[in-house]
Amino acid sequence: MSSQCCFAHFAVVFSASAPGPWQPIPGGVTAPAGFLAAGITAGLKPSGNPDLSLLLAPEDAVCAGSFTTSLVRAACVDLCASRLQASGGRARAVLTNSGQANACTGERGLADSLTATAALAERLGLEPEQVLICSTGVIGVPIPMDTLLAGLDPLVAALSAEGGEAAARAILTTDLVEKQIALEASLGGRPVRIGGMAKGSGMIHPDMATMLGYLSCDAGVPAEVWQAMVSRAVARSFNAITVDGDTSTNDTFLAFAGGEPLAEEHWQALEQGVTAVAQHLARAIARDGEGATCLIEVRVEGAADEAGARAIARTVCGSSLVKCAVHGRDPNWGRIVAAAGRAGVPFDPEAVALWLGEHQLMERGQPLAFDRPAASTYLRACAAGSYLGGLGPVGDTVMIRLLVGAGPGAGTAWGCDLSDQYVRINADYTT
Repeated sequence: MSSQCCFAHFAVVFSASAPGPWQPIPGGVTAPAGFLAAGITAGLKPSGNPDLSLLLAPEDAVCAGSFTTSLVRAACVDLCASRLQASGGRARAVLTNSGQANACTGERGLADSLTATAALAERLGLEPEQVLICSTGVIGVPIPMDTLLAGLDPLVAALSAEGGEAAARAILTTDLVEKQIALEASLGGRPVRIGGMAKGSGMIHPDMATMLGYLSCDAGVPAEVWQAMVSRAVARSFNAITVDGDTSTNDTFLAFAGGEPLAEEHWQALEQGVTAVAQHLARAIARDGEGATCLIEVRVEGAADEAGARAIARTVCGSSLVKCAVHGRDPNWGRIVAAAGRAGVPFDPEAVALWLGEHQLMERGQPLAFDRPAASTYLRACAAGSYLGGLGPVGDTVMIRLLVGAGPGAGTAWGCDLSDQYVRINADYTT
């Protein structure tokens, strides 16, 4: 799917709930001023698809990171985290190789990551510590270093302000579509842009899963403020999605900000934009779940706090029984409330109300009489809706709303339906 198609899809979703002053623009991760990107085919993938990507930030950029919480993690994850911590959030570039996760590869994994970042730093005129690396692909497979190193010169030569689409394509693995977006707003009397790209389709249940995400912003923000802002956005986006309940060894989200300093009075509006970009990329990952036919959005209200509401929502999204029911176009409300009850979040079952689209299925903990064929028709219409086109029936998003009490906490999570294609894709992944 081209960047213009992705832009058009996002514009449909965005227009319904525009966050403050932000409006969609084309350009992806290189839309913000001063950012360059490239993506090439280096020969890392047997398929011959693009497989080596580079994002270069302006000289004054800061970088915030969020990483997998798995104890089994690739060396590149630890290298990124340690470099950001040691530098106080300073980094200029990130290299991504697609095809090999370089996880569970022993001492070679770290050695190869160090070699790759040092070689790229030399070509860019940077210190090795200013370069980060992400890897994605099959776990246990090391990077073919001769191939990667031979690809660095053409990769650097391809850097451009129009390279966002090529970079977004080169980070993909089992994804069916590229995932990118850019927003613009006028803050402090000047245009501010935020761009982003991501990949992910299976092993998606992040706690920051084979997901990688990158964000760019051309406003200057103190490193500690930027990290806090990005962490909150991640909690409301990438940590609010699930495809299959499996996290990955390589989950990484890196967000760069560099440019003219933005006054503190505009930081809240900036965070709105950062969160909107992250949520779009997260929804795109969930919608592109392996074998999926629709996106599921679960909105929980009335919980004690936002974190509890999100936990309930993601538990419902992650339920295999709920996902199968949606795929079978079966309005089986019992599976939804059963999943909510095991989320580990206290609420009063007698206060529960439930809606599937505009169809109310429960009130005060009791089932209501509802038009079951019409509810099934709603689910079928969502599956036939336009890709990332918003809430059904015109769009492809199944909306589940759950009221669990009278508390102030509200939160949203996203997932997808579960089809037989998911089993086929993952049964044959390495064979």
